[in-house]
Amino acid sequence: MPVHSFEPQFMPVGVLTAALQELTPREKRDADPDLAIEEWLAFATELDVECIQLAAALHPDEADVPAEAMLDPVANTLDLREPFTRERAARVAAAVKSSGVEIADIGYFDDMLHENAAIRAKKHAFMLRIFDAAVLLGVPAVCGFIGRNQSLSMDENLVDFEQSFVPLLQEAKARGLEYRIEQCPMPGWTTGDNFHNNIAYTPGTWIALHRICEKHGVGDQLRVHYDPSHAILMGQDTRGIFQYLKDEGYPFLISGFHVKGQVIDAKGVSGWGYGGQTVERGDWVAGKPSPNPADQGHAWAKQTVLCEHELPGTARHDPLAYLQNRTVDWLDHQLAARELLELDVARTPLIVEHEYGPARVQDKDALKPILAGSIAFSRNIDRAAACMYALQSEVLPAQGIPVQGIGRQAYRS
Repeated sequence: MPVHSFEPQFMPVGVLTAALQELTPREKRDADPDLAIEEWLAFATELDVECIQLAAALHPDEADVPAEAMLDPVANTLDLREPFTRERAARVAAAVKSSGVEIADIGYFDDMLHENAAIRAKKHAFMLRIFDAAVLLGVPAVCGFIGRNQSLSMDENLVDFEQSFVPLLQEAKARGLEYRIEQCPMPGWTTGDNFHNNIAYTPGTWIALHRICEKHGVGDQLRVHYDPSHAILMGQDTRGIFQYLKDEGYPFLISGFHVKGQVIDAKGVSGWGYGGQTVERGDWVAGKPSPNPADQGHAWAKQTVLCEHELPGTARHDPLAYLQNRTVDWLDHQLAARELLELDVARTPLIVEHEYGPARVQDKDALKPILAGSIAFSRNIDRAAACMYALQSEVLPAQGIPVQGIGRQAYRS
């Protein structure tokens, strides 16, 4: 009888640098922009991660959305106000080598289909600078949103995507890069009532977008950086989503993961449902959107009234919540990824994305044990899943030994 050796495959674990936005004080980093990357790589070694997702964003002086209006303000750890030269890349490469921490990809999370032509052009130009920086850094991918043109219907947005976003993917192809979609629906991104402000929010639209890309020869450029917190927000679960992708012939679409959860507030759902708060949020004043950015931030009640972000490991173990899709079943998440997707597991990063508000302390010494604990949790959950998968899918079947039980099943209520 053949014997298969026990060879579990683990995923590398990393962290998005927006977890600590101002690790390097603004007065120091504005004068010496790459210092922020060097100091984050050094911090990453203290956190014991294999990689970072390098956050990029328009500088606060250039952004069209003020930080006060955002649920989770972005970070411009990668500062591209000035051209990212080979000299700058060499400096970062030296820091990567000395730290032993890789850059998994670059994350730029913005609305690439903005209805204002001038604002859109600015974002697209910035994205191209990120593509160029990724090439110089030897990074394989850029992670971000598609966004939504607020002046168009969802179907019309598919046409807009084909006309204006596909050219960006063609630029990515010319540089040998992937573009990994982050699937948050971004319900509070605007003071309007649309819940879905990022059209790439669910497998149905990932597939529709990918079909468009295939027509233009850029299907290999469009991939998904899956975040289970957004599935919970929309009443979905990871196993069901992965099974759907497999059933539809798209198990290859996911090539990276954000490790971030969501905890549903049952009372909030009872009051407002999964569409979130629709009236009296505080983002409208005197019959029109408030000009005050802090007021505009109340638009996020479309999301926050019914749930709160989870930093992995900080929410209580709750088997009933897992079964009701009210929080992420982390162990089954990692099992399902191996069982249902087409992954190069050892090269697929798990990026811890810290957006749990009460724990988003912006002091390095206070944040370090919080992040370290979550990173250790994420790593060990993945290792447990890897061991279960190796035993159940490789070792036992090779010897004709049955696996016990049924396990969690997709599409089952």
